[in-house]
Amino acid sequence: MRLGLVLGEAASGLRRNVSMVISVVLVTFISLTFVGAAILLQMQIGEMKGYWYDRAQVAVYMCTATDNTGNCAQQEATQEQIDQVEAQLESQTLAPFIDRFEYETHEQAFANFQEQFSDSPITGFVTAEMLPESFRVNLNDPTQADILIESLSSSAGVQAVEDQRRYLDSIFAVLNAASFTAIGLATLMLIAAVLLIATTIRLSAFSRRRELGIMRLVGASNRFIQTPFILEGVFAALIGSVLAGGAVLAIVQFFVKGYLAETLGSTTTLVGLDEAIIVVPILIVVGGVLAAASAGFAISRYLKV
Repeated sequence: MRLGLVLGEAASGLRRNVSMVISVVLVTFISLTFVGAAILLQMQIGEMKGYWYDRAQVAVYMCTATDNTGNCAQQEATQEQIDQVEAQLESQTLAPFIDRFEYETHEQAFANFQEQFSDSPITGFVTAEMLPESFRVNLNDPTQADILIESLSSSAGVQAVEDQRRYLDSIFAVLNAASFTAIGLATLMLIAAVLLIATTIRLSAFSRRRELGIMRLVGASNRFIQTPFILEGVFAALIGSVLAGGAVLAIVQFFVKGYLAETLGSTTTLVGLDEAIIVVPILIVVGGVLAAASAGFAISRYLKV
């Protein structure tokens, strides 16, 4: 009977403040959708780092006849110098760090260049001899690229030793900035949702001030009085949380697995429904906890006035 009375009071409060409840639902939905998107974006960045960093190579570029940078003096790297670099890669010093390596000739480099820039007019001004031959090295641990750079940069015939991961760092920096922006917007929206829930509860309590006065006169405890109001806030927030969870699932299903999967193909790994299913309960818990805390604080402050 006591539980029924509490639930009845909560339902009555929801009916009296339909417009405010809808506002709480919408703000909670939007804010938690941002939160879910930010979490998914961080998961995606982690997936991409794991995929690309494992495939990132260290490129050992050899001198060309037109190059005067590095150890070059506008002389093509000799076969002896190329063999010397290969011997270093196979030596006991460097071999433990290397998974595999391959040598790319002028012709192979030119073919890759034409494929990569097939739509650019620059291909008409580049010849195979202008592109350096290189060793493409895959490391067992991509974070140990500095070992190869220090060991090979001063070798005769070597123009440069580059860690290709540095090209990825700028991309991930942009993605991280987008993720932090989403988190910032989500935080502002969550603050707005908390304030809106607190305002809704205070207005609901004010509209029932006579009932609350009677309940106090008959000896009702503060907990008994507060519970219906807290349930109102939690119920509205949970609806918004569930909608946000549905939005996250829809984003993954139709945008990530649909559009992005078709656009990117097999060039990287993407988050899936398994990750989205992990995010949904997080959103529901966050929505419920924030609503309960803000509603509890608002009604307790009101009752003390």
